[in-house]
Amino acid sequence: MPASAAKLGTTVVTRSAFKPAALTVAACIQQVAQQFRAARLHFGHGTFNANDEAAWLVAHSCNITHEALSACGGQTLTAAQTARVQRRMQQRIESRQPLAYILGEAWLGDLRFVVDPRVIVPRSFIAELLREQLAPWVQRPGQIRHALDLCTGSGCLAILMARAFPKANVIGSDLSAGALQVARRNVRLHQLGQRLQLLRSDLFDQLAGSHAHSFDLIISNPPYVSARSMATLPAEYRHEPQMALASGSDGFDLLRRLLQQAAHWLRPNGLLVVEVGHARARVERAFPQLPMTWLETSAGDDCVFLLRQEELAR
Repeated sequence: MPASAAKLGTTVVTRSAFKPAALTVAACIQQVAQQFRAARLHFGHGTFNANDEAAWLVAHSCNITHEALSACGGQTLTAAQTARVQRRMQQRIESRQPLAYILGEAWLGDLRFVVDPRVIVPRSFIAELLREQLAPWVQRPGQIRHALDLCTGSGCLAILMARAFPKANVIGSDLSAGALQVARRNVRLHQLGQRLQLLRSDLFDQLAGSHAHSFDLIISNPPYVSARSMATLPAEYRHEPQMALASGSDGFDLLRRLLQQAAHWLRPNGLLVVEVGHARARVERAFPQLPMTWLETSAGDDCVFLLRQEELAR
């Protein structure tokens, strides 16, 4: 094997993956995607296939917006752009890091967020629901005045919640000091510092007593991966903070605490919205006494549930 190649299992990825001739944007995306497929990368941190991930890498490396990418397909890359694409492609293949960490950005819908390995890469079906202002469960968005995002990580859902409910004062809490440093950057990026407060807290522990029974809405995308599943996660997930993924033997240690305490912090008729991956069956077995309403998302109705304050209190 030549010194310029790295062996990954049975796949050999060469550092001269691109043809010598000048590449167009479209051809570059195609070649990067071929390399990603050959390397058997795992996707799921902002994209779900090699083509979309290659397009993201090439667009970012060439400073092309997503909206302009199709129109720029025939544009020829400069030597510097080609070298940048190749360097990042090689890093993605050899390190198995999520591309979001390599580029320093992630997207939820049309909103960009700063990310690094101190936070999990933003991905949440709650984001879809917030774009619709949680309709029909929230009938008067203007009446959401106090909202809380538990396990906020990069702050992405707290920011989306503040945008969805422009009259709301929002708190985003997380136990990780590093995650909150990233979240502060995103709050500044989206210019929401006057309405969005970040707090270091283990769930509700550091909330002031004055917040008791005050939140109209609490959302959370907590860690929910079981010990067994943690042991078999693809390499890309192992670059993310373990505390943001793992939660005990069955994955529900944090969820149990959240469900036990949430009623105390919600006002009457307040809502709790929680994401648990594709775990509806396991969640319902673990908490059979709770009348969860499962919300429809692009992934089905087994990822996000809703409970009212009265249902939690009972």
